[in-house]
Amino acid sequence: MKKVLLLACGLWIASAANAQFFDRLVRSAGRAAENAVERNVEKKVEEGVDKAFDENTYKSKEQEQQAQPQQKQQQSQSGWTCPACGHTGNTGKFCTECGAKKPEAGNANATASAAAAAPKALESTYAKSDFVPGDEIIFEDDVVGEQMGEFPSKWDLISGNAEIASVDGKTVINLTDVSTEIEPLMKDQKNYLTEAFTLEFDFLGGSDDKQIYCDYIIHLRNTNGNDIAQITLNGTANGQVYTWWMTPSEDQREQRAAAPVKEETWNHVALSFNKRALKVYLNGNRLVNIPNCARPQNFTIQRSHWSDHRNLMTNVRLCKGAVPLYNRLMTDGKIITYAITFDVGKAVIKPESMTEINRIAQLMKDNADLKFEVQGHTDNTGNAALNQKLSEQRAQAIVAKLTEMGIAPSRLTAVGKGQSSPIADNSTDEGRAKNRRVEFVKK
Repeated sequence: MKKVLLLACGLWIASAANAQFFDRLVRSAGRAAENAVERNVEKKVEEGVDKAFDENTYKSKEQEQQAQPQQKQQQSQSGWTCPACGHTGNTGKFCTECGAKKPEAGNANATASAAAAAPKALESTYAKSDFVPGDEIIFEDDVVGEQMGEFPSKWDLISGNAEIASVDGKTVINLTDVSTEIEPLMKDQKNYLTEAFTLEFDFLGGSDDKQIYCDYIIHLRNTNGNDIAQITLNGTANGQVYTWWMTPSEDQREQRAAAPVKEETWNHVALSFNKRALKVYLNGNRLVNIPNCARPQNFTIQRSHWSDHRNLMTNVRLCKGAVPLYNRLMTDGKIITYAITFDVGKAVIKPESMTEINRIAQLMKDNADLKFEVQGHTDNTGNAALNQKLSEQRAQAIVAKLTEMGIAPSRLTAVGKGQSSPIADNSTDEGRAKNRRVEFVKK
């Protein structure tokens, strides 16, 4: 009987101890569950923030594993993309656009060689382009000097949200929300486009492989706010340009074209309107050619309604349509151009400048006795001595490029004017934009 009582007591004590143990275990498990929930919430928040600010890196391992077979299948179906010029759909050993050799898998030297050839190939494309940039700046925004996180000061907001951001040291406008739409701040907000104008801007390309997408919609509108034309640009290598427009008789039309975007790097989009002809260009290649479009009076730029996009843009420039170079030269004795542009604070000529430089070179080839003093001009922003040096270096870079293109060095003289010869008021954004220029003065 004692043994039975001892055993019962032992079981009761063990049960009590177990109850306390299990009670602690349950409380511990509850706290662990709460902590796990909190960690999951924090993780989701972090992932959401990461996704909003760095969509390049936001992709789960599971997505990557699911995407790889599909990517390989797409690559085998669409051919290879040239790393030199970005042309897609190549099937042979050489790029059908620029002639660069297909890089071998794992061959770092071949890839590096192709990458080194990229600027030359892009310059060549622009040199053959029929895009003629405008002569007089109506609106320009290089977003230099803007405050990070603030709304871009030269724009008005129609919908969504936009803010100034920085990507690899480059200041940009980030269209942060789906369907964000902005318009430039102008004196006459509804009627500022001339019968001939050009519009250009840079945007950061997305990536089909990494599922990073960006779509831009350019609305060309009349004074009532109705679309005259709508250009939608899908910012990936396999994307398209979709254009809808109205003729003067109000007929609705549409046109599609392939858009060989350079992925995860900067691309240059340009459009020109001349009385009724509308053309759209990407990195110097003409994608859209509309012969009969009604005349627009204003424009907006919009991020499309698709989610999970990254829309970053900069260097927006709107100009009045160009007058033929020879006519300008005969009228003024010089050619003032804003179409030759450089990296900020440097004398590195941007590839899109080759369109204008090629026109100057052709003018000089057609007129063998023509000689120019090439003048570089800056605004008054920054140090005067540095501006002087920079203007000299830029003028020298243009002369070197023209010489490379076959113009005799004896016909060209490089002169830097710095900020000493303004043609507009340096106290306004518009004035400073006009002062940042290149002049070809007849000798």
